[in-house]
Amino acid sequence: MVHKVLRIHPDDNVLVALTDLKKGEIIKFENNEITLKSSVNAKHKFTISDLNQGDKVYMYGIIVGKALSPIPSGDVITTSNLAHQTATYTGQRKAFKWNAPDVSKWKNRTFDGFHRPDGQVGTANYWLVVPLVFCENRNIEIMKQAFVEELGFAKPNPYKSFVKQMKQLYLNGDKEGLQQVGVETLEQAGEEKLFKNLDGIKFLTHNGGCGGTRQDSEALCALIAGYINNPNVAGATILSLGCQNAQPAILKEKLANINPDLKKPVIILEQQEEGTEPQLLTKAIQSTFLAMTEADQLVREPAPLSQLTIGLECGGSDGFSGISANPSLGQVSDILAALGGKTILSEFPELCGVEQELINRCTTDENAAKFVKLMRAYSASAEAVGSGFDMNPSPGNIKDGLITDAIKSAGAAKKGGTSPIEDILDYTEIVTKPGLSLLCSPGNDVESTTAMAGSGANIILFTTGLGTPTGNPITPVIKVSSNHKLSERMSDIIDVDTGGIISGEKTIPEMGDELMEHIIQVASGKIKAKAVLLNQDDFIPWKRGVSL
Repeated sequence: MVHKVLRIHPDDNVLVALTDLKKGEIIKFENNEITLKSSVNAKHKFTISDLNQGDKVYMYGIIVGKALSPIPSGDVITTSNLAHQTATYTGQRKAFKWNAPDVSKWKNRTFDGFHRPDGQVGTANYWLVVPLVFCENRNIEIMKQAFVEELGFAKPNPYKSFVKQMKQLYLNGDKEGLQQVGVETLEQAGEEKLFKNLDGIKFLTHNGGCGGTRQDSEALCALIAGYINNPNVAGATILSLGCQNAQPAILKEKLANINPDLKKPVIILEQQEEGTEPQLLTKAIQSTFLAMTEADQLVREPAPLSQLTIGLECGGSDGFSGISANPSLGQVSDILAALGGKTILSEFPELCGVEQELINRCTTDENAAKFVKLMRAYSASAEAVGSGFDMNPSPGNIKDGLITDAIKSAGAAKKGGTSPIEDILDYTEIVTKPGLSLLCSPGNDVESTTAMAGSGANIILFTTGLGTPTGNPITPVIKVSSNHKLSERMSDIIDVDTGGIISGEKTIPEMGDELMEHIIQVASGKIKAKAVLLNQDDFIPWKRGVSL
């Protein structure tokens, strides 16, 4: 059934417009009639009753703001009349009971994955090449140019022929033709893959490893160690200059801490030891090629769904994200938790206002205390540089109905479902416990997805209401739209559309099941995520305290 408005929680004193509403329109809600004092665009909210200055606004059953001025019944809430406000929280847990979903239909399901010697199972099989310091970025790029096309991993670039056409038209003096020529949209065939069981060789670059703080270099080494340990990685080639802060010894220490029994090949070469650039690159390319021949011997075999570790992300969120896409991820998270799989909810600035609910769901007092400590330290560090969690919503978020960070957070937290929180992870810590873990990371899309892959995610679900191409080099990122219009407009980046929840065509449990089926197909290599098809390999390590 199609509705014009939605009250998300019985305690809410605002309604969400599910479609554009006009000023003067009468909205029938429960036993009342509300006359709209202003036009309300879809995704935005308006008041159910009169609010005085200072009154609290509730959504999702929690405080999400306070009125800056009187807001009459039927008036839209905006940044002009509403300010960010949240409820206080303590480290003390309250009573919590979880009603786990029925997962009988999933218990015997499997996906076809790559089984690693340490018992992990990958949804992909990548070789990784990464520098310990930015000084090696150029050598990484040279290796990339040498490997990717020759091994058949390069995606043809139709824009090269597009520029070639325009160049020829310009040389011919055909200005009219320049206005009319277009890029070829037909799929072009690339070189045939040499290694049939390798999904690719991924080259990461970054601007860290030296300068900055020693803590930054330590964190970078821990992050790279997490990427090497990720079940989607067969092995890695590491390039070091030699004199930087991020030393190979630190990387080896981090690897030993994560996985003392690591059996993956890790090739580490130092330019200052090898001599000339040709000597370094010849050795790096030859040793990498030989190692890839071994990695190609691994084939996909069935694995239980409990071997999935799924990252839960949102970016380019809109006013529908917390109603359709995010709760659908929450349904998946609960299913995985009940099956003994692992899920990761990150983006701590986007948990602002729901802290007490999350504290109550922690399974131990120690986890609750760690969560509170990380949240308060992060908030304090943001405020120390003149910012704060309240500044998290982007202009796009605000334009599409996420007026305060608390509104954004209340919807974002729905990605974590309702299950108990089994572990709290600081940045670069590895997920080890079945069930839901919270990972301290920024709300920045790429920094957060980078962190989740480093903590062990072998699939990432990423919801969006406005559209974003974000991907990851080693972990497939499945993009989930909150509304039909986005899915139609940006079909090249959207994998699954949850807009049917907004239109009344589907329920959240139905979308959760649909997402589960899609995850199994991607995890088995039968469907490629759109971000993978686009070679969207985003990688940004987090420098603590300077990002929301």
